[in-house]
Amino acid sequence: MMKRITVYCGSSMGSRPAYRLAAEELGRTLASRGIGLVYGGGNVGLMGALADAALREGGEVIGVIPRFLEQKEVAHKKVKQLMIVDTMHQRKTIMAELADGFIAMPGGLGTLEEWFEMMTWAQLGQHHKPCALLNVEGYYDPLMAALLHGCQERFIKREYFDMVICDSSIPRLLEKMEEYTAPKLEKWLDLERV
Repeated sequence: MMKRITVYCGSSMGSRPAYRLAAEELGRTLASRGIGLVYGGGNVGLMGALADAALREGGEVIGVIPRFLEQKEVAHKKVKQLMIVDTMHQRKTIMAELADGFIAMPGGLGTLEEWFEMMTWAQLGQHHKPCALLNVEGYYDPLMAALLHGCQERFIKREYFDMVICDSSIPRLLEKMEEYTAPKLEKWLDLERV
């Protein structure tokens, strides 16, 4: 059973109300299931909506924010477990260590970069935790198509593509994460077999 999930998401609300609603639903759902939320520690955008919803339900919320962002006053002051770190690298490492799985909600470059790092670490066998995309309003359809294209062009092994958990339903996504078993991968033993 997953005790904590790291969620990556936008520091803005995006263009559609559905993004905020999904962030709030995810926060409530994690709290109601007794799953702690680990996130970037912000009070803005989807990050703030996600944390606020989990806090309202009495859920565990751990924020990890680099000092330079905390000094810009984007840190969430209602999060009791707010860890202030020196660098983005420290932030990502701590968020990875605290979590039993990872979800990317809609977001920008930072969201994608952090989630892809977790996927890369999984591909390299550095962790065996599920990596999921909450596909609100089809936000991640183009990304899934790009990853599939990478398989077709033989840059991504199909086993790595199949590691991606993608769903628009929060209950289904969490169920798939609970059921996830990491494949036995040997990336460096067969480099040409893609």
